[in-house]
Amino acid sequence: MKAPTRNRPVSLADRQTALDRLEAMLLIRRFEEKCAELYSGGKIWGFLHLYIGEEAVAVGAMPAIRPEDAIVSTYREHGHALARGVPAGAIMAEMFGKANGCSRGRGGSMHLFDVSRRFYGGNAIVGGGLPLAVGLALADKLQQRPVVTVCLFGDGAVAEGEFHESLNLAALWQLPVLFLCENNLYAMGTALDRHQSQAKLHLKADGYGMEATAVDGMDVAAVEEEMGRAMDYVRTGKPLLLVAQTYRFRAHSMYDAELYRSKEEVEAWKKRDPILLWQARLRKLDWLRDEDLQALEARVAIQVQEAVEFAAAGAWEPVEQLLRDVTTPVQL
Repeated sequence: MKAPTRNRPVSLADRQTALDRLEAMLLIRRFEEKCAELYSGGKIWGFLHLYIGEEAVAVGAMPAIRPEDAIVSTYREHGHALARGVPAGAIMAEMFGKANGCSRGRGGSMHLFDVSRRFYGGNAIVGGGLPLAVGLALADKLQQRPVVTVCLFGDGAVAEGEFHESLNLAALWQLPVLFLCENNLYAMGTALDRHQSQAKLHLKADGYGMEATAVDGMDVAAVEEEMGRAMDYVRTGKPLLLVAQTYRFRAHSMYDAELYRSKEEVEAWKKRDPILLWQARLRKLDWLRDEDLQALEARVAIQVQEAVEFAAAGAWEPVEQLLRDVTTPVQL
């Protein structure tokens, strides 16, 4: 990737920034743990896909994404939305199906949306966000807006036709899209080497004449550094594929029996927990003490509790409005 040389990640520039990255990852982790609890208690319905274990990708990626840039995400998007700045209360209310949710209670876990932050889903269809990202980038290019569209997707989407069509069009039309693949090795429940003949996913960009790179998705600083270089490159008007090697510690969804991998493998990956790795790194720098971690956890706990209270206090959409936005009256 021919991109400007960068100094070390902003996350390691000073102690406060480093602690901010830790707090952002803790918020995602604790928010999702609470979601799992509420799901089991019948407060959240439908599907629920947890991001636990992958927090370093969202938190490491966001600093390079400007407010005016667009983001297109997947159904495992709670962490992306939180890192983008979508209020935790609005997300939790959406989980509850309440009208004060970020999608007015109509989307649920898989369809978080916030146009004010250019966060365009939350898309339930595997690979469905890829062509949407190409469309957004094309619109921005035609209107000469100097912005980038970041498209997040999992390794399972690489098996879909939309992946190849989207990369081809982005390269053909030279669109400012950063395709960010969160490769957690299992898609929905099939090991990567069982559904991809080329398991080094970043090499797939070669077929479209597109630049590509890969990064350790369990290292928040590494993600931030590589994402910064990648975004600098895409801002020159060219697409790029970035593959972050990560791992989810929970099952694909709350309904998943998780029979496709061993408990020993999961425990081995937990030794590379991105939050624990970052804590260890900050302790080595003498930037994190026990009291600092306790303060961060306490602050996060308050945010999560307030989000639950906001969701619980929210109103249901009135029955008479249930057909709103379903059809548009025809003017004759």
